[in-house]
Amino acid sequence: MDKTTLYLDSAEYRKLKRIAEQRKVAPASLGREAVAEYVARHATTQMPRSVGAFRSGRGDLSERAEALLDGFGTAAPPRRPRGRR
Repeated sequence: MDKTTLYLDSAEYRKLKRIAEQRKVAPASLGREAVAEYVARHATTQMPRSVGAFRSGRGDLSERAEALLDGFGTAAPPRRPRGRR
């Protein structure tokens, strides 16, 4: 955790302290919670550069995705052992 300083006007700080007392937490905890909510709401998520970088050559890929992926991730049937040579 990094330490920072946040300047609040007196009225806002009194309100923050009152809420912290009601919730039985430190005012700093409420500040961290508020910053976390703000960041979650306003942060932009970047797509990996590989998204959209390739072409499948199929125009129906999105419509047929489920059919094309059918069986993907299931266990392969067991292989029969080969005889010795």
